[in-house]
Amino acid sequence: MGKTIRAQRNGKSTVYMAHTTKRIAPAKFRNMDYVERNGYIRGVVRDVVHDSGRGAALAKVEFRDPARFQKNVEYFVAPEGMYSGQYIYCGAKAALTVGNVLPLGVMPEGTIVCNVEGVVNDKGQYARASGTCATIIGHSEDGQKTRVKLPSGARKTVSSKCRGMIGIVSGGGRTDKPVMKAGLLVHKFRAKKKKYPEVKAVAMNPVDHRFGGGNHQHIGRPATISRYAPPGRKVGLIAARRTGLLRGGKGEKKFEDVQGQK
Repeated sequence: MGKTIRAQRNGKSTVYMAHTTKRIAPAKFRNMDYVERNGYIRGVVRDVVHDSGRGAALAKVEFRDPARFQKNVEYFVAPEGMYSGQYIYCGAKAALTVGNVLPLGVMPEGTIVCNVEGVVNDKGQYARASGTCATIIGHSEDGQKTRVKLPSGARKTVSSKCRGMIGIVSGGGRTDKPVMKAGLLVHKFRAKKKKYPEVKAVAMNPVDHRFGGGNHQHIGRPATISRYAPPGRKVGLIAARRTGLLRGGKGEKKFEDVQGQK
């Protein structure tokens, strides 16, 4: 079968580890409490900092806990226009201004949001990359569900109690700067626990990878593989239920059609 494939060899190694010593903190919303569900709480942006391995800036936000009479520091993904010393408000009764965190159900259609929650109180899951944003398409008649257009173009229905931050994630246009030499990509990928440059599997020899060898660079066998395949052979589309793109009418129903059925 040859030697262990690259992905498995790097997985158990101590050399290819993520360099996390210079990272600031996980970027997430504060834990939703009674004050945020029924009113709002005010925080002040103490600093906007760079986080290693992250394209967007981080905002260091300081809140004063009214119950415990102490200060709490949270790190948010900073939207464009946020500055040091700015007051931001988190809660159902906060204003629609850049940087504020509100439930999706109280935002009007067409609002540009980022750092959107997929499940209530998961503290941010979608539209977190630099320069990305999500758009609120509509709300259900009972006010329990909200339809959101994600940066990928996909539409997702989430609970109206999920939170989002007003604005577009900072750092847009980061990928427009040309890479002048390959050494820059080496340092970039090293911070993300990725190896650069990376050789295609079909360009390898048969002893190095399951897809290697042959007179042309092609796999030459099905790319799907069983979940119970032995190590060294478990590469490609592992335990795939289906492959390929969804085409014409096989996707989920449109939000407008669901409303019409009601």
